[in-house]
Amino acid sequence: MPPQFGTSGLRGRVTDLTPACVTDHVRAFAATCKTGSGLFVARDLRGSSPAIASVVMQAGQAAGLAVTDCGAVPTPALALAAMQAGAAAVMVTGSHIPADRNGLKFYTPTGEITKQDETAILAALGRDWPDLAGPPTQSADVGPVYQSRYVQGYDKALAGLRLGLYAHSAVGRDLMGDLLKALGAEVVMLGRSDTFIPVDTEAVDPATKAQLADWARAHGLDAILSTDGDGDRPLMTDENGQLIAGDVMGQITAQCLSARCVVTPVSSNTGVLAGGFTQVLRTKIGSPHVIAGMHALGGQVAGFEANGGFLLGFDAEGPAGPVPALMTRDAMLPMLALLAACGGRPVSALVAAQPARFTAADRLQDVPTLLSGRWMASMRDDAGLRAAFVANLGLKERTLDLTDGLRITCVDGRVIHLRPSGNAPELRLYVEAESPGLAQSTLMAGMDALRQIIVRA
Repeated sequence: MPPQFGTSGLRGRVTDLTPACVTDHVRAFAATCKTGSGLFVARDLRGSSPAIASVVMQAGQAAGLAVTDCGAVPTPALALAAMQAGAAAVMVTGSHIPADRNGLKFYTPTGEITKQDETAILAALGRDWPDLAGPPTQSADVGPVYQSRYVQGYDKALAGLRLGLYAHSAVGRDLMGDLLKALGAEVVMLGRSDTFIPVDTEAVDPATKAQLADWARAHGLDAILSTDGDGDRPLMTDENGQLIAGDVMGQITAQCLSARCVVTPVSSNTGVLAGGFTQVLRTKIGSPHVIAGMHALGGQVAGFEANGGFLLGFDAEGPAGPVPALMTRDAMLPMLALLAACGGRPVSALVAAQPARFTAADRLQDVPTLLSGRWMASMRDDAGLRAAFVANLGLKERTLDLTDGLRITCVDGRVIHLRPSGNAPELRLYVEAESPGLAQSTLMAGMDALRQIIVRA
C-alpha cells in the first residue's frame, strides 16, 4: 500500500517513502499551504529518519523556502519553535508505529494542517515544480524554547519527587530528563535503547507493563514518565508502576489549567462529562478533528485524546507562572500538571478521585484495511451480527454511535468501540468500564473474539 494520510499526517513503509514520494509531498505542501518565514524540519530517532529529513530539506530549498534544520527533537518542540518564528514545519516521524514505517507531519505557521490543507496537498501531487533554489539551510536548537514553556509555568513544582524516566528510543528523552531536573525532581533513567522501540501509549504490551511495575518497586519511585517516539503522547504511571490512561490525564490537566470547554474524541472515556466543564464536544478520532472543534468553541478551551496528547487553546496559568497556548498534541504538559496537582499525595490517590470510568485499548496488527473495512461495514449494517459479537463478551447492545467507527454502549454501561487505524493496517478496540480491572478483562475478551473473526475471514 502506498503512503497515505491518516489521522496524524502521511504514513507508509520506509521502502515506499522514496525520495521522489517525499519530495512530491513536500513540494505540494509548499505550493498549496501557507509557509510564512520558511520551513523548520526535525526528526525522531528511527533509523530511516535522518535520510528522509535530508530529502525534506532539499525539497524545501528547491521550493524556494528558507530551511532550518532543528535536528532530533520532539514534535511539539518543533511546532512551538516554528509557530513562534512564523514558519511552517515538517516532522519526520512514524510516531508509535514500527520502525519499518515512517511518515511526515505537516504544520503551517498557525499549527497542524487541516483536512482542507490535506485535500489541497493531495490534489497538487504529481506536478512538475520549478527549482527556485532557496537559501542555504540553517540550524537551530529549539529544545530550550520548549523547556522554557514549562519552567516558567512549573518552576520547582517537582521538588522532592523521585521520578523514573523510561527513555527507550523517545526523541525527547534527554531534553525531558534535563527539564525534570530543572523543575526540582530527582531523575532515574530507565530502559534507554539505541534500537527504535515503537511505544503505543494506548496499547502498552504486557511485558512493558510488568517492567514498569518492577522499576517502580525497585527504585522507590513516585511516578514513571515517558512518551511515544516523537514526544507528543505521554506515558505515565503512578507510584506503583500502574499506567494512567491518557484520557484521565487529559481531564485532570484541563481542570488544573481552568479550561472551561473541552474537546475530545469519542474514544475518550465519558468521565469528562462529569468534570464540571461548561461544554464538552466529542469528535472523530485524530488531532485535526480535535483542533477543528477547539477553533469552533474558542475561549478557554483545551483538547485531549485517549492517547494522552494534550492541546492548549488559551494562555493558561501554572502553579509558578504562565503556560502559553500550544495547539498541537503535547506530552509534557499533562504529566507535569498531574504531578504538580498531587500536592504531596500519591499519584494513585489523584487518579482514584476521578469519575469511575476507565478505558483500555489494544489493536490487531497487520489487518488489511480492505478486510477490516468490509467487516466493519457488515457490523454497522447488521444488528444481529453486532448482537452476536457483544454476546460473546456477555454483553447486550443499548445504543450505537457511528461518529468514528462503531461505538456500542451496552446495557450495563460498558462501551465497546471498534475502529480501523487511520495510520496503519490495524484494527483497534477501545473499551470503557467502571473499573480498570473490568475494562482490561473486557478488552482481553474482545481481542480474543476479534482474532477468531479475522482468522476465519
